[in-house]
Amino acid sequence: MQDFVINLSNYAREIKPDFIVIPQNGAELAFNYMDENDGEHASYLAAIDGIGIEELFYNGDYTPDEERLSMLRKLKNHTKILVSEYVSDNSNIDDAVQKNLNEEFICFPRAQNNYDYLYIPNSVVHENTNDILKLADAQNYLYMISTGNYSSKQDFIQAVSNTNFDVIIMDLFFDENEFTSFDINQLKTKANGGKRLVISYMNVGAAEKYRYYWQDGWRVSHPSWLKKKYDGYDDEIWVKFWKKDWTDIIYGDANSYTKKIINAGFDGAYLDNVEAFYFLYFD
Repeated sequence: MQDFVINLSNYAREIKPDFIVIPQNGAELAFNYMDENDGEHASYLAAIDGIGIEELFYNGDYTPDEERLSMLRKLKNHTKILVSEYVSDNSNIDDAVQKNLNEEFICFPRAQNNYDYLYIPNSVVHENTNDILKLADAQNYLYMISTGNYSSKQDFIQAVSNTNFDVIIMDLFFDENEFTSFDINQLKTKANGGKRLVISYMNVGAAEKYRYYWQDGWRVSHPSWLKKKYDGYDDEIWVKFWKKDWTDIIYGDANSYTKKIINAGFDGAYLDNVEAFYFLYFD
């Protein structure tokens, strides 16, 4: 997976040199031999701009992940850390945000009704009018990959445009229709006039049955790189991510997912399920 992320980054940056790459979870990939005691993996860190983390301090209740926290403390001087906390009791949201700020991480707190990244929060952490030209400048972010609450693409665009988040993480598609560069350019200015970054979500460790690339008749082991069921997600299958058929879908091809993201004018990609290596080898 280290090579996968590096190769994806190299491909994207050949086309768009400032393309931002943010893998979600799998923090151990940033270290040699996936061990924080063996030093940072220089090539991997050069290929990414940040690391997204889900539920570091809160997974519903306060349940700090000390192992990941130790790794992230070593990595924060090399790359931006974005933490999405899930807080089941809204009275704990401020605590979740502050715990991350204390570690110099930026936080997106999800309330009880927002486990699936459906809603725009009512407030913005460290709201500002700054121009955000690189990920390192960001003080907050919006992570909203579902458009189901909006009746039209323009309604979604208008709702996001009316916010002051420094970074937007969203899907490439509204329903089954790709956002265009015209659409995305509407989102690159905060409501207060500051510039911001717009990043596209992309699942790189599991194939999703509702995506454009899915073909009739596909199922676990057919084709052979569809490895195993993704427990809890009926529409996803873990993939042998190193296989050429899958890499061609994700990057390196003019019709690839990454190229679609670049064509749509996104500033980068947020790579979900990079921890697929764990579920394929160790589960």
